[in-house]
Amino acid sequence: AGGGNSAALLQAASPVLARIGFTGAAFVGALGGVLLALVLAQGVQQTLRLLLAGVVVGYVLGAVRDLVQLANPDVLQAMQGFTLGVTGFVGWSGCAVMAAVLAPLLPAAWAMARGLDALSLGEATAQSLGLPLGPLRALLIGVLALATGTAVAQTGLIGFVGLVAPHLARALARCTHGPLLLLATLVGGLLLMAADIAARVLIAPQELPVGVLTAVLGGLYLLWLMHRRSR
Repeated sequence: AGGGNSAALLQAASPVLARIGFTGAAFVGALGGVLLALVLAQGVQQTLRLLLAGVVVGYVLGAVRDLVQLANPDVLQAMQGFTLGVTGFVGWSGCAVMAAVLAPLLPAAWAMARGLDALSLGEATAQSLGLPLGPLRALLIGVLALATGTAVAQTGLIGFVGLVAPHLARALARCTHGPLLLLATLVGGLLLMAADIAARVLIAPQELPVGVLTAVLGGLYLLWLMHRRSR
Protein backbone atom coordinates (compact mmCIF):
# COMPACT_ATOMS: atom_id res chain seq x y z
CA ALA A 1 0.00 0.00 0.00
CA GLY A 2 2.85 2.36 0.78
CA GLY A 3 4.42 1.76 -2.61
CA GLY A 4 1.14 2.31 -4.44
CA ASN A 5 0.42 5.42 -2.41
CA SER A 6 3.79 6.99 -3.26
CA ALA A 7 3.35 6.09 -6.91
CA ALA A 8 -0.02 7.84 -6.99
CA LEU A 9 1.41 10.94 -5.33
CA LEU A 10 4.28 11.01 -7.82
CA GLN A 11 1.87 10.68 -10.73
CA ALA A 12 -0.13 13.60 -9.38
CA ALA A 13 3.00 15.73 -8.94
CA SER A 14 4.54 15.21 -12.36
CA PRO A 15 4.06 12.49 -15.00
CA VAL A 16 7.62 13.04 -16.24
CA LEU A 17 9.02 12.72 -12.73
CA ALA A 18 6.90 9.61 -12.24
CA ARG A 19 8.61 7.88 -15.15
CA ILE A 20 12.03 8.77 -13.83
CA GLY A 21 11.48 7.89 -10.19
CA PHE A 22 8.67 5.33 -10.11
CA THR A 23 10.76 2.55 -8.59
CA GLY A 24 12.33 4.93 -6.09
CA ALA A 25 8.95 6.30 -5.03
CA ALA A 26 7.55 2.79 -4.55
CA PHE A 27 10.63 1.87 -2.48
CA VAL A 28 10.25 4.93 -0.24
CA GLY A 29 6.53 4.24 0.18
CA ALA A 30 7.09 0.57 1.01
CA LEU A 31 9.83 1.47 3.50
CA GLY A 32 7.61 4.09 5.13
CA GLY A 33 4.71 1.64 5.37
CA VAL A 34 6.87 -1.03 7.03
CA LEU A 35 8.38 1.45 9.51
CA LEU A 36 4.95 2.86 10.38
CA ALA A 37 3.59 -0.64 11.02
CA LEU A 38 6.57 -1.42 13.26
CA VAL A 39 6.06 1.79 15.23
CA LEU A 40 2.35 1.05 15.74
CA ALA A 41 3.09 -2.55 16.71
CA GLN A 42 5.93 -1.44 19.02
CA GLY A 43 8.37 -3.89 17.46
CA VAL A 44 8.05 -7.44 16.17
CA GLN A 45 7.62 -9.30 19.47
CA GLN A 46 3.89 -9.98 18.95
CA THR A 47 3.02 -11.39 15.54
CA LEU A 48 -0.73 -10.70 15.83
CA ARG A 49 -0.13 -7.08 16.86
CA LEU A 50 2.26 -6.59 13.94
CA LEU A 51 -0.24 -8.14 11.52
CA LEU A 52 -3.06 -5.90 12.73
CA ALA A 53 -0.80 -2.85 12.50
CA GLY A 54 0.04 -3.78 8.92
CA VAL A 55 -3.64 -4.09 8.05
CA VAL A 56 -4.42 -0.70 9.60
CA VAL A 57 -1.52 0.99 7.78
CA GLY A 58 -2.61 -0.63 4.51
CA TYR A 59 -6.17 0.68 4.83
CA VAL A 60 -5.07 4.20 5.80
CA LEU A 61 -2.54 4.49 2.98
CA GLY A 62 -5.05 2.98 0.56
CA ALA A 63 -7.58 5.65 1.53
CA VAL A 64 -4.99 8.39 0.96
CA ARG A 65 -4.19 6.92 -2.44
CA ASP A 66 -7.87 6.85 -3.37
CA LEU A 67 -8.28 10.50 -2.37
CA VAL A 68 -5.31 11.47 -4.55
CA GLN A 69 -6.78 9.59 -7.49
CA LEU A 70 -10.23 11.14 -7.08
CA ALA A 71 -8.74 14.64 -6.87
CA ASN A 72 -6.80 14.08 -10.12
CA PRO A 73 -8.87 12.41 -12.89
CA ASP A 74 -5.78 11.89 -15.05
CA VAL A 75 -4.10 10.01 -12.23
CA LEU A 76 -7.26 7.93 -11.67
CA GLN A 77 -7.21 6.69 -15.26
CA ALA A 78 -3.48 6.03 -15.25
CA MET A 79 -3.53 4.24 -11.89
CA GLN A 80 -6.55 2.03 -12.51
CA GLY A 81 -4.55 -0.85 -13.94
CA PHE A 82 -1.76 -0.22 -11.45
CA THR A 83 -4.00 -0.66 -8.40
CA LEU A 84 -5.59 -3.82 -9.82
CA GLY A 85 -2.22 -5.38 -10.63
CA VAL A 86 -1.36 -6.28 -14.22
CA THR A 87 1.61 -7.91 -15.92
CA GLY A 88 0.63 -7.18 -19.51
CA PHE A 89 2.57 -3.91 -19.60
CA VAL A 90 5.80 -5.31 -18.14
CA GLY A 91 8.40 -5.33 -20.90
CA TRP A 92 11.98 -6.52 -21.04
CA SER A 93 13.17 -3.26 -19.51
CA GLY A 94 10.98 -3.88 -16.46
CA CYS A 95 12.27 -7.44 -16.21
CA ALA A 96 15.82 -6.09 -16.37
CA VAL A 97 15.12 -3.66 -13.52
CA MET A 98 13.67 -6.41 -11.32
CA ALA A 99 16.55 -8.78 -12.15
CA ALA A 100 19.12 -6.08 -11.38
CA VAL A 101 17.55 -5.51 -7.97
CA LEU A 102 17.04 -9.21 -7.23
CA ALA A 103 20.67 -10.10 -8.00
CA PRO A 104 22.17 -8.37 -4.93
CA LEU A 105 19.14 -8.98 -2.69
CA LEU A 106 19.35 -12.79 -2.84
CA PRO A 107 22.92 -12.91 -1.45
CA ALA A 108 21.89 -10.35 1.18
CA ALA A 109 18.94 -12.52 2.20
CA TRP A 110 21.18 -15.59 2.29
CA ALA A 111 23.61 -13.72 4.56
CA MET A 112 20.77 -13.04 7.01
CA ALA A 113 19.58 -16.67 7.03
CA ARG A 114 21.49 -17.75 10.13
CA GLY A 115 20.27 -14.69 11.99
CA LEU A 116 16.69 -15.53 11.04
CA ASP A 117 17.23 -19.10 12.27
CA ALA A 118 18.31 -17.74 15.64
CA LEU A 119 15.50 -15.17 15.68
CA SER A 120 12.93 -17.93 15.15
CA LEU A 121 13.90 -19.26 18.61
CA GLY A 122 12.76 -15.99 20.16
CA GLU A 123 14.29 -12.55 20.57
CA ALA A 124 15.64 -13.28 24.05
CA THR A 125 17.40 -16.44 22.87
CA ALA A 126 18.75 -14.73 19.76
CA GLN A 127 20.10 -11.85 21.83
CA SER A 128 21.73 -14.24 24.29
CA LEU A 129 23.53 -15.85 21.34
CA GLY A 130 25.04 -12.48 20.49
CA LEU A 131 22.79 -11.67 17.53
CA PRO A 132 22.76 -7.91 16.76
CA LEU A 133 18.99 -7.44 16.57
CA GLY A 134 19.06 -3.76 15.63
CA PRO A 135 21.29 -4.04 12.52
CA LEU A 136 19.54 -7.25 11.48
CA ARG A 137 16.11 -5.59 11.63
CA ALA A 138 17.37 -2.57 9.70
CA LEU A 139 18.90 -4.74 6.97
CA LEU A 140 15.81 -6.94 6.79
CA ILE A 141 13.48 -3.94 6.47
CA GLY A 142 15.68 -2.43 3.77
CA VAL A 143 15.79 -5.64 1.74
CA LEU A 144 12.03 -6.19 2.03
CA ALA A 145 11.19 -2.59 1.13
CA LEU A 146 13.51 -2.55 -1.90
CA ALA A 147 12.22 -5.89 -3.20
CA THR A 148 8.57 -4.94 -2.65
CA GLY A 149 8.96 -1.43 -4.05
CA THR A 150 10.68 -2.64 -7.21
CA ALA A 151 8.04 -5.28 -7.90
CA VAL A 152 5.15 -2.89 -7.19
CA ALA A 153 6.65 -0.22 -9.45
CA GLN A 154 6.70 -2.64 -12.39
CA THR A 155 3.52 -4.72 -11.97
CA GLY A 156 1.26 -2.73 -9.67
CA LEU A 157 -0.42 -4.01 -6.52
CA ILE A 158 -0.44 -7.81 -6.77
CA GLY A 159 -1.25 -9.00 -3.29
CA PHE A 160 -1.01 -12.21 -1.27
CA VAL A 161 1.81 -13.78 -3.32
CA GLY A 162 4.35 -12.70 -0.72
CA LEU A 163 2.14 -14.08 2.07
CA VAL A 164 1.25 -17.42 0.50
CA ALA A 165 4.63 -18.35 -1.02
CA PRO A 166 6.52 -18.72 2.32
CA HIS A 167 3.76 -20.92 3.77
CA LEU A 168 3.80 -23.17 0.70
CA ALA A 169 7.59 -23.32 0.72
CA ARG A 170 7.65 -24.31 4.39
CA ALA A 171 5.01 -26.97 3.72
CA LEU A 172 7.09 -28.39 0.85
CA ALA A 173 10.39 -28.55 2.74
CA ARG A 174 11.38 -28.45 6.40
CA CYS A 175 14.71 -26.67 6.25
CA THR A 176 16.62 -23.70 7.60
CA HIS A 177 16.00 -20.16 6.37
CA GLY A 178 18.79 -20.23 3.77
CA PRO A 179 17.26 -22.85 1.45
CA LEU A 180 13.78 -21.74 2.53
CA LEU A 181 14.33 -18.19 1.21
CA LEU A 182 15.43 -19.50 -2.18
CA LEU A 183 12.53 -21.96 -2.30
CA ALA A 184 10.03 -19.25 -1.35
CA THR A 185 11.41 -17.04 -4.14
CA LEU A 186 10.92 -19.84 -6.66
CA VAL A 187 7.44 -20.69 -5.36
CA GLY A 188 6.41 -17.04 -5.50
CA GLY A 189 7.52 -16.75 -9.12
CA LEU A 190 5.68 -19.92 -10.08
CA LEU A 191 2.52 -18.77 -8.28
CA LEU A 192 2.55 -15.45 -10.09
CA MET A 193 3.14 -17.13 -13.44
CA ALA A 194 0.28 -19.59 -12.86
CA ALA A 195 -2.04 -16.78 -11.75
CA ASP A 196 -1.09 -14.69 -14.79
CA ILE A 197 -1.84 -17.57 -17.17
CA ALA A 198 -5.18 -18.22 -15.44
CA ALA A 199 -6.06 -14.51 -15.59
CA ARG A 200 -5.50 -14.51 -19.36
CA VAL A 201 -7.47 -17.71 -19.97
CA LEU A 202 -10.49 -17.57 -17.62
CA ILE A 203 -12.42 -14.83 -19.45
CA ALA A 204 -10.58 -14.86 -22.79
CA PRO A 205 -10.39 -12.87 -25.04
CA GLN A 206 -10.58 -10.37 -22.16
CA GLU A 207 -7.96 -10.41 -19.41
CA LEU A 208 -8.72 -10.54 -15.71
CA PRO A 209 -6.40 -8.37 -13.56
CA VAL A 210 -3.97 -10.79 -12.00
CA GLY A 211 -4.01 -8.85 -8.72
CA VAL A 212 -7.72 -9.57 -8.32
CA LEU A 213 -7.16 -13.29 -8.90
CA THR A 214 -4.25 -13.56 -6.47
CA ALA A 215 -6.22 -11.66 -3.81
CA VAL A 216 -9.15 -14.09 -4.06
CA LEU A 217 -7.08 -17.27 -4.19
CA GLY A 218 -4.53 -16.09 -1.64
CA GLY A 219 -7.20 -14.96 0.79
CA LEU A 220 -9.02 -18.29 0.51
CA TYR A 221 -5.78 -20.20 1.06
CA LEU A 222 -4.89 -18.22 4.18
CA LEU A 223 -8.41 -18.68 5.57
CA TRP A 224 -8.11 -22.43 4.99
CA LEU A 225 -4.69 -22.44 6.64
CA MET A 226 -6.03 -20.62 9.70
CA HIS A 227 -8.99 -23.02 9.90
CA ARG A 228 -6.72 -26.06 9.69
CA ARG A 229 -4.41 -24.78 12.44
CA SER A 230 -7.33 -23.98 14.73
CA ARG A 231 -8.60 -27.57 14.62
